[in-house]
Amino acid sequence: MYRPKYFQMNDEEEIFQLIEDNGFAILFSQHQGSPWATHLPLMVDRRDRVLYGHLARPNGQWKDAEWQEVLAVFQGAHAYISPTWYESDQEVPTWNYEAVHVYGTFEIIEDSEEFTDSLTRLVDQYEGPESIYSLKHVSENKLHGLQKGFVAFRIPITRMEGTAKFSQHHPEERRRFVAHELRRTGREGDALVAQRMEKGLDH
Repeated sequence: MYRPKYFQMNDEEEIFQLIEDNGFAILFSQHQGSPWATHLPLMVDRRDRVLYGHLARPNGQWKDAEWQEVLAVFQGAHAYISPTWYESDQEVPTWNYEAVHVYGTFEIIEDSEEFTDSLTRLVDQYEGPESIYSLKHVSENKLHGLQKGFVAFRIPITRMEGTAKFSQHHPEERRRFVAHELRRTGREGDALVAQRMEKGLDH
């Protein structure tokens, strides 16, 4: 990942938080000699430093991804930054964003109990603590059918890289004004970027 020094994310807790907040990732591997990507939800286990996920069995990615080094990309807040928001007419458009790349070896989960546990934890994470739904209430026959239709996997994390580009290299007054303009667009994603830009600024 290209990471200019101004924008490097070096706080591991911050990286893990971005992963948890933006769990719908892109998983890249080599498949039959070409790059292959799947969009899918992933869950991170901070303590064991492992990503967990599931691929539809008809998706050929899993067939040759095992033991490959794979890349999972997590995209956080991002927004277009117009040069009209600067006090100078010599600036150019840019894009503010945050993203994390996670690398590790793809391992297929063969154990039936581990498959069910990883799927249950993933569902519970997105259902939330107040939900009345849980895979624990699903019949064994239904879960057995899921195992026929999906391939569970884990990715022990070997390294993580993060970038958070929020105009840190600009003066604080400019950052405040750009954040103000982002909030005026009314777009939810722009407001998130504005919030990130304002972090650490005195108000």
